[in-house]
Amino acid sequence: MKMVAAAFLLAGSMVAGTPALAQTMTADDMKWVNQCINDNKGATSAAIIRKYCMCMNEKMDDNETRSISQWEKANPKARAACDKESGWK
Repeated sequence: MKMVAAAFLLAGSMVAGTPALAQTMTADDMKWVNQCINDNKGATSAAIIRKYCMCMNEKMDDNETRSISQWEKANPKARAACDKESGWK
């Protein structure tokens, strides 16, 4: 139970000061964002990857079953928008 509380605390600190703060991050969102972060580890700075993954998660429908990494391939406009928002170059 402490790990779950810590995960939500971490999620809250990750979204502080971003537009994502307006929407609550669920445990399912956290799972997808963490998978996206792992999928992109080392590609650029951790902060940029986190912003990118959170942006992509926000653009996806709540009923989406594909991972962020799978979904981004079929949605190049969303990917480009999140690249720009996160500062990924």
